[in-house]
Amino acid sequence: MGDRVDHPPDSALISPQPESPPSRPPTKPASAPPRTYVVKIPKDQVYRVPPPENAQKFNQLATPNTHRCRCHWCFWFTGILFTLISLLALTAAIFYLVVRPKALEYSIDSIDIRGFNMTSISPEFHVTFRANNPNRKIGFHYEKNSSVEIYFKDVMLCNGVLPEFYQPSNNLTVFKTTLQGNVIKLRSREETEMVKVQSREKVPLTVKLIAPLKITVGFVKTGKITVKVDCDVTVDKLAPGAKIVSMHCYYRAYVLWAFKI
Repeated sequence: MGDRVDHPPDSALISPQPESPPSRPPTKPASAPPRTYVVKIPKDQVYRVPPPENAQKFNQLATPNTHRCRCHWCFWFTGILFTLISLLALTAAIFYLVVRPKALEYSIDSIDIRGFNMTSISPEFHVTFRANNPNRKIGFHYEKNSSVEIYFKDVMLCNGVLPEFYQPSNNLTVFKTTLQGNVIKLRSREETEMVKVQSREKVPLTVKLIAPLKITVGFVKTGKITVKVDCDVTVDKLAPGAKIVSMHCYYRAYVLWAFKI
């Protein structure tokens, strides 16, 4: 029987490993020396440095300017106002060219005086007016709240109102009104003057008429306007059957302020 050979264990066959050296921190690579680069730019791409006033202009434009805003709104408001005025003027011009408005003409046909005496004046005047409407396309409505007054110098002798009526275009209307006077006591100076003018058969009177009217043009009616008529009338006596010696009437009307359809 042969001899048994004992083999060493597996661990005995492994050769010892050399010990690894201790780890060192990684070293930074040495920085490369700075390099200089030359960049060539074409001349047509070289930009100049902007002047300092450009920066000032930029700040002015970038900063909100309240004064500029106010001027902007003032400009628009003025433009709108001018447009409205132009439209109104154009409308008035078209109205005038189409309608051709003319002023009314007033006169007094007769004055009948009753109940007049020098001691106690309480007269009654019957006045006949003549109103001529020469307009071809305009009619007039005589409204309420009219008044008629007759004066001798500064003393009102009587007053009354006008009748309400409609006067069409191209129309001559004759209407009468009765004016009543309260008891009037004349002062000595006025009484002397009245006796003197009656002896001369030239008694000056002033007739004042105020009439609110409405104008009609087709289907359009205006708001109320006021016509004022003042007539300087001279009669031969302050008694029934008085005759008009001379007369001059002048009148004016306030501008209409509204339209109604």
